[in-house]
Amino acid sequence: MSALTRLPEADPLYARPRPQRPFYATGMLLDAADFSAEQTYHRGRLAQALALLSGGGTLAGLAVSHSAADLPTDRPEEIRVAAGVAIDRLGRLVEIGRPACLRLQRWWDASLAADGGDSLRRATYANLPRFLSARIQAEAGTGDIPAVPARAVVADVFLRFVACETGLTPSFASGPFDALDAVATARLSDAYELLLVARDALDDTYSGLPDPGPDLAAIADPAARRAALQDAVLAGWEASGRSGQEGQLAPAAEHPRDFDPTAVFLARVLIPVTADVPPQRDGTAVLVDNWSRRFIPSLGLLGRWVGI
Repeated sequence: MSALTRLPEADPLYARPRPQRPFYATGMLLDAADFSAEQTYHRGRLAQALALLSGGGTLAGLAVSHSAADLPTDRPEEIRVAAGVAIDRLGRLVEIGRPACLRLQRWWDASLAADGGDSLRRATYANLPRFLSARIQAEAGTGDIPAVPARAVVADVFLRFVACETGLTPSFASGPFDALDAVATARLSDAYELLLVARDALDDTYSGLPDPGPDLAAIADPAARRAALQDAVLAGWEASGRSGQEGQLAPAAEHPRDFDPTAVFLARVLIPVTADVPPQRDGTAVLVDNWSRRFIPSLGLLGRWVGI
């Protein structure tokens, strides 16, 4: 994260403040806090509507792939994320305007250097189908999709919202300064951060996959399906993790301990390894599971699906 990229917690929406609109009167003295409150109110109302209408997840694009096989020899191995848009759990739009990547070998080497490979050891599992979606289990080993390995390091790709300072303008100096040439940030650009997080076996606070919610399509009786839908709506506030008027979101099932609870889960990555301690990569293909994430289909897609 660059020096001009603000931490996620710096966004006023992160603390989920109580909605308050500035109330103006003729002759009132205004300062920067008043204009910030104006933006926070309108951003917060729109974000809460998006969060509760659709929940956090993938809105369009953002397919994750492993690109080692099609890269020239002078390019590093990558986990690629296609351009697209997601909605995070606060309801903020998170957009990747062009393909982005995570350097897989660099991430692996950094993990080894940080703790001698202990975090990789704790993220190494056998019996791997339990960590995968039903679709990837059915399609693994067919076409261009690698087979499920016998042993692998399990890591998750997350996308989260950040803001970048993109412009400076002359201003009064802040703090104990008297400079005549002081400048301040004039624009914040909505941006993103991609993270690859090893799934720690010692962290029992999360199941590691998003909760799919009730399977209404599996209920054949229309009256029972309607009742289940009504119950799901009534339980939606608690299920969203937004209980209480202010404060941080409760972590979702896919979030590790002490991790940003607004981050959007994109994909699960299985990196085949040997039984050594610390584990060593065995050279076989990395498996990427795109199908465990939450999807938010557009109204156009839903209309075509039902034939209207």
